[in-house]
Amino acid sequence: MAPPHGHARHGAHTSGPTRRSLLAGVAAVGALGAAGCSRVATASTKKGGDLLDRLRAQGVVRLGIAGEIPFGYIDKSGELTGEAPELARVIFKRLGVDKVQPVPTEFGSLIPGLNSQQFDVVAAGMYVNPERCAQVIFADPDYQMLDSFIVRKGNPKGLHTYRDIVAKKAKFATGTGYAEIQYAVEAGYKESDILIVPDQVAGLNAVEAGRVDVFAGTAVTVRDVVKKSAKAEATKPFAPLVKGKPHIDGGAFAFRPTETGLRDAFNTELHKLKKSGELLRILRPFGFTRSEMTDLTAKELCGG
Repeated sequence: MAPPHGHARHGAHTSGPTRRSLLAGVAAVGALGAAGCSRVATASTKKGGDLLDRLRAQGVVRLGIAGEIPFGYIDKSGELTGEAPELARVIFKRLGVDKVQPVPTEFGSLIPGLNSQQFDVVAAGMYVNPERCAQVIFADPDYQMLDSFIVRKGNPKGLHTYRDIVAKKAKFATGTGYAEIQYAVEAGYKESDILIVPDQVAGLNAVEAGRVDVFAGTAVTVRDVVKKSAKAEATKPFAPLVKGKPHIDGGAFAFRPTETGLRDAFNTELHKLKKSGELLRILRPFGFTRSEMTDLTAKELCGG
C-alpha cells in the first residue's frame, strides 16, 4: 500500500489521491529534489517510440517514485530502493541501461509527471485500473495484492472482511486516498465515519491505542508493520468485493502512451524473470511472497 494519476497503492477505484501514502516521500524530495530538475529526453515521433534507444545512449533511466515503503523509496542511508526500483535495475540492465536515477514526487503527481517528461517511467508499484489506462500504458503487473486488516491480538471482534466491519459496527480506519476507503463504502460503511490516517504506521498506532478496531491496508504493508507489535496482528489476506465480485489488484510500471517499444521490451524481460522465479527473489526482501506473484495482465486490469 495503498486515482487515475495518483499502489495503488492505492486508489484503485477513485479519482482522488491514491493509497500510496508518502511515508519517506517528504525526506526523499528534500534529499533528491534536484533530480526532478534534470532534463529528460523529449517525446519521440517514431512509431513505438525511440526512448529505449535514447536511454541506452545516455546510460540512465529516470524513475518516478513516490516515497512509499516497500514499493519505491529512499532508505535511511540515502539510497534508492524498494520492489519497483530494484526490479527496474535488473530489467533495464538487461535492456542495456546501466543506471537508474530516482525522481521523487507525490503519488498523485506520478502520471502528470510522466506525461510531462519529468521522468521516463513510473516505478512505484502503481495499481493498474481503467482510469489510469486511459492516460498511460502499463507493463504487465509484477505483483498482485490482496487486502489485510490490522486488529488487536486475538481479533476479538472477528473481523475478516469489510462486511464484517459493517455488521459488527467496528470503528474503521485506513490511509489517505487508499482504495480500501471505497471497498469499505461498497460494503456499506459510511465514508464520513472512516478515520483517515497518513499510513499503516499511524493505523497500527490507532489500533494499539484503541481509537479504532481495525485498520485496512495491503497485505504486504500490514504484514510488515505488525511484526514487532505486542498488541496487534494481521488478519489473513482476502480479496475485497467490487460490484459483488472478489477483486485482486495488480501493480506495474507505467510508460507514456507513445512508448510502446520500451513497454514491450520491458515486458519481455519481466516475463523471463517470472518464468525463472527470479522475480520472487528480487521482491522477497521487501515482504513479497509467492502469493503476491501473478499472471495477471495489464489488458485484463485495464478492462480490455
